[in-house]
Amino acid sequence: MQHRALTPDAMEQLGRAAAATLHAGSVIALVGGLGAGKTLWTKGLVAALGSPAEVTSPTFGLVHEYPGGRMPVFHLDFYRLETPAELLALGWDEYLEANGVVVAEWADKFPDLLPRETTWRIFTIEADGSRTVRESVA
Repeated sequence: MQHRALTPDAMEQLGRAAAATLHAGSVIALVGGLGAGKTLWTKGLVAALGSPAEVTSPTFGLVHEYPGGRMPVFHLDFYRLETPAELLALGWDEYLEANGVVVAEWADKFPDLLPRETTWRIFTIEADGSRTVRESVA
């Protein structure tokens, strides 16, 4: 399935729509370059799950937790991580078992650490400046 977002608001709406399909234990892998809309998409998802938290990129903090919704969201960014051991040291296994939703940006850096049932979303910046989000499983 592929969606095109022409504005930041449209990207957030795609994240909101995705929230309806999630359950505790869902893992979403986000892949795409800088500025492709991964964090905006996550902002919509977190809002749709009912969390009042302000969503920001976890690039420097590596992980942000968003409680207060129908289930918690654990938003991780693998961009600055160099090895699988660094991800495991952040508590990766604990996040996967925490009965929330795990959203991992730059997930293609460590695909072997993601569960088999992970949903992948590929973000692309098109020539006209719009963003395309393509969904795939495994």
